[in-house]
Amino acid sequence: MQMKPYRIGTRGSPLALAQARETRDRLMSAHRLPESAFEIVVLSTKGDRITDRPLAEIGGKGLFTEELEEQLGDGRLDLAVHSSKDMPTVLPEGLGIVAYLEREDPRDAFISGVGGALEELPHNAVVGSSSLRRQALIRRLRPDISVITFRGLVDTRLRKLADGEVHATMLAYAGLKRLGKAEVATHLMDPDTFPPAPGQGAICIEARIGDERILDLLAPIDHAKTHSALNCERAFLGALDGSCRTPIAGHATLKDGRISFYGMILTPDGATFHEIRTEGAEADAAVLGADAGAEVRGRAGAKFFESWV
Repeated sequence: MQMKPYRIGTRGSPLALAQARETRDRLMSAHRLPESAFEIVVLSTKGDRITDRPLAEIGGKGLFTEELEEQLGDGRLDLAVHSSKDMPTVLPEGLGIVAYLEREDPRDAFISGVGGALEELPHNAVVGSSSLRRQALIRRLRPDISVITFRGLVDTRLRKLADGEVHATMLAYAGLKRLGKAEVATHLMDPDTFPPAPGQGAICIEARIGDERILDLLAPIDHAKTHSALNCERAFLGALDGSCRTPIAGHATLKDGRISFYGMILTPDGATFHEIRTEGAEADAAVLGADAGAEVRGRAGAKFFESWV
């Protein structure tokens, strides 16, 4: 019998808390448990504390997970809730992503008060973004635009936009929806021309491998199609050694037991890119993603990746 509450680890941003509460609520519903059966434990990560520099300069994606994984590994936490796109491809020994909630809309939201869409911004406009993928895709589509690093919480970025620091910014539409701010989106980017980050829109749950008590707890809320899609996208990312230093896009969709995948790698200036479209059986999702990554890596050649260093 569970005597102590299950301890759910999360970062402290409003979006991270919304995701942790969604996970808790789904677990409450699945197991008919009271809210008191769960404790949300908020930890500050290095990525949250350092907001004045690009992630690539201070260590990449692991900056948002290290403190949570330390407490998960030693048993102080039972599970940790993350944005899937923030997760490194290699996790600490003994830990794994064991469940995904059903994915939200994976598209990027364009937000501006001076243009209804990216192509409508004035010549030499300034766009703020913390994502190297978004920066590279913007430069690919609008080489005239000046793209600056734009970090901080969602409200911080929206305030900077309102204050006129930039003409536009982009955020994950899923995050805006989870925060009840979907209406701020001026335009939603087409995934066929502006593909999302691998994992964008999906909440993942990390736990100790082999902890059957927690695995049994999480099994009812694991969304099978999202899990398959993310297996494909993360395998693509892994084959390319993807991190916050690398402009990589990848999006998998499923229908009737088949999985379709679209991936792209870019140089940071957006001038050179390689893309791939492939499909196969849902059961082969991870192999499909890994093969796609190997294919574009080989096609791009070693010189292409020098721009990622």
